[in-house]
Amino acid sequence: MNRRTFLGAAAAAMTVGAQTAKRPNVLFVIFDDWGFGHASAYGAKWVKTPGFDRVAKEGALFTHAFTSNPKCSPCRASILMGRNSWQTKEAVSHNSILPREFAVYPEVLEKAGYFVGLTGKGWGPGDFKSTGYPHNPAGKEFNAKKVKPPYSGIGVNDYTGNFEEFLSQRPKDTPFCFWMGFQEPHRVYEEGSGVRSGKKLADVTVPAYYPDVKAVRSDMLDYAVEVEYADGYITKALDKLAAIGELENTLVIVTSDHGMPFPRVKGQIYEDGFHIPLAVRWGGAMPGGRVINDFITTRDFAPTILEAAGVARPETVTGKSFIDILKSGKEGVVDPSREFVMVAKERHDIGRPNDAGYPVRAIRTRQYLYIRNYMPDVWPAGMPETGYRDVDDSPTKTLLISSFDQYYKLSFGKRAAEELYDIEADPSCLKNVYAEPGLAVLKRNLRDSMERVLKEEGDPRMNGNAAFFDTIQYTGPKKHSYENWLKNQ
Repeated sequence: MNRRTFLGAAAAAMTVGAQTAKRPNVLFVIFDDWGFGHASAYGAKWVKTPGFDRVAKEGALFTHAFTSNPKCSPCRASILMGRNSWQTKEAVSHNSILPREFAVYPEVLEKAGYFVGLTGKGWGPGDFKSTGYPHNPAGKEFNAKKVKPPYSGIGVNDYTGNFEEFLSQRPKDTPFCFWMGFQEPHRVYEEGSGVRSGKKLADVTVPAYYPDVKAVRSDMLDYAVEVEYADGYITKALDKLAAIGELENTLVIVTSDHGMPFPRVKGQIYEDGFHIPLAVRWGGAMPGGRVINDFITTRDFAPTILEAAGVARPETVTGKSFIDILKSGKEGVVDPSREFVMVAKERHDIGRPNDAGYPVRAIRTRQYLYIRNYMPDVWPAGMPETGYRDVDDSPTKTLLISSFDQYYKLSFGKRAAEELYDIEADPSCLKNVYAEPGLAVLKRNLRDSMERVLKEEGDPRMNGNAAFFDTIQYTGPKKHSYENWLKNQ
């Protein structure tokens, strides 16, 4: 090797080394059951979120981010795999197994040299061990450090302490990928904690599908307390990264898995169920202080993270990276090709014979939400006899099922086979305009577009194999099953 060749090879090696050293870290923060709009960055007056707001201010705030399935484990499978919910086989259903055949981005990054970890809730609830995962697919768990929370409904995980423990074990000059999975604001709540914390009932914005009464307002304040508690850990994590000189080289994503744990929201295919908060910060790699209106779905997180890390995306990933949007410096709608999102549901929580679900598919455009309910004769939130198990127990739920009025019907009543809502005029999805004659062409086009994409993406329900969904085993506790209910009659 002559001197010129030697120097060239040495320079190339130094360049590769420099690029490796500069690979960005990833901090993925996900709340459990936190709804869109419930942050001060979005204008909420009854919940304060300085941590989330900081990420949004120093990065970008997204107004049109959505999950492809509004329940914990199906949404988290979509995030990890970079696939829409109907593309995840058994993972489309809540409390299922997690198929091993689809790559998950933390494992891909680990193989590429990243140090990967998790604190709190990763993928779940469900069974990942029987399919061969050595640990939670979101990363090796760091959960040893605990704290005493201010209220009994809040978890004891010291998210910051466990993040610091993870960082202390990171090999020198190794990029990291860390999943910070808050338990909050998942129920249960300490009833009345919101008022006792000093919050005011009058400040709450009550959704139009609930009666505006004290019980609902108080319940929502209890929810707000848990959102704010978790949000405090975001600030601590950012401060820790700044203290060790890693903040500007870290891609920070803050989001949620679905809407708040209230009737007609969590697990339901209405706007507030699948519309989620999202803020992203990436130091000097992206201009800050922007509000972005592009449609983003949960399956887009994995390809975005992998592209930021300079790691090739697996062939199983079907989502679309939005790195171009982050780096564009533009606001509003940056990529016009992101013109719609789709959402699905199969079985969530049990309580029907044979653990049957309530299958739904939907498409959301800028103005409209079209919904196809495939079993309209079935109770959508679970059977009344078994306690509407597809809705978390709460003071709000107790109130609504105590009276068969219009609010009860909105949350628990049976639904039409097809629904259409003008989201711009009716974001609460109160008026089904499907039967209006002037919208015939629109609803046909939405249905056809949705079904065409579902077929292209291999949805078994569209491709003659809907029976597959009835074979998915429920891996959670059976205490709320229909069969258990029958035994106690």
